Amino acid sequence: MNDTGAPLTWQLIEAARARIAGRVRDTPVLTSARLDELSGATLYFKCEMFQKCGAFKARGAANAVFALSDEQARRGVATHSSGNHAAALARAARLRGIPAYIVMPDNTAQAKRDAVARYGGEVTYCAATLQAREAAAAQLVARTGAAFVHPYDNLMVMAGQGTVAAEFLEAVPDLEVLICPVGGGGLLSGTAVAAHALKPQVLVFGAEPAGADDAARSLHSGKLQPAGHPSTIADGLRGALAPRTFREIRRGVTDILTVPEAAINWGLATTAALTLRPAAPDPWNSGEPAPEAPVAVYPAASCVLTVEARSLAAASSWD
Repeated sequence: MNDTGAPLTWQLIEAARARIAGRVRDTPVLTSARLDELSGATLYFKCEMFQKCGAFKARGAANAVFALSDEQARRGVATHSSGNHAAALARAARLRGIPAYIVMPDNTAQAKRDAVARYGGEVTYCAATLQAREAAAAQLVARTGAAFVHPYDNLMVMAGQGTVAAEFLEAVPDLEVLICPVGGGGLLSGTAVAAHALKPQVLVFGAEPAGADDAARSLHSGKLQPAGHPSTIADGLRGALAPRTFREIRRGVTDILTVPEAAINWGLATTAALTLRPAAPDPWNSGEPAPEAPVAVYPAASCVLTVEARSLAAASSWD
């Protein structure tokens, strides 16, 4: 199911959660007294760096691959990606026992190439432009008959990403605000739909670098805006919205916040020195009770732990 006109629904996210159970991790929610002090709020962090493949992308890829019928899956899956989706799709395909054909730009970092190879993905390299990636992927699909799974412009991928927010609100039901990073918009779309289904009054915000602000410009203008030439250290947020993700963001997101590079660099330096503590008892932590506070902010996916934890998340032992 990947009809461009079909909306993302809570029912699809519920189905995704059942489908990927046992194939991805229910990641921990952590807190930091220092960040609470700096922000003047009580912050909770849904730490997807502890996810399979080290990122939330494992969820959407697993849902998309296991939602395929046997006939659709028989010839494998294909995508174009320079980052976490490539590894996540290769991993999901390996779990199902089908081939994965991945198009990656020829300037992809070696660590990302190695991750895809470790999961058995068959990689084709192309020029580092979106047009080249799309053309190479189309050729692969034509040659192999594989099912194409877009990194975010795919209803099953979006539904899988929505399971992050579902877990988060179950762990911390008093959340008032969710802040979610946005690149292509798959995670933010899923977050908005899941959050409003479980808690209609919650406020959902996106956050993106000021140097890659197409989502903010799109939401504020009411029209999908081109990405232009994004420039930011946050390379995972350089993607552009798709019509499908933009529709869900317009429907369920209060606003999109932009962050200047100086603030991103400050945040990286600050969080590198922090120790985050468990927010609630779960198998990942020591059983420290959750603080009693109704206000929370949701950065969702990526790196707000120590440098050591980020290194662990990238290690093969987290596969």
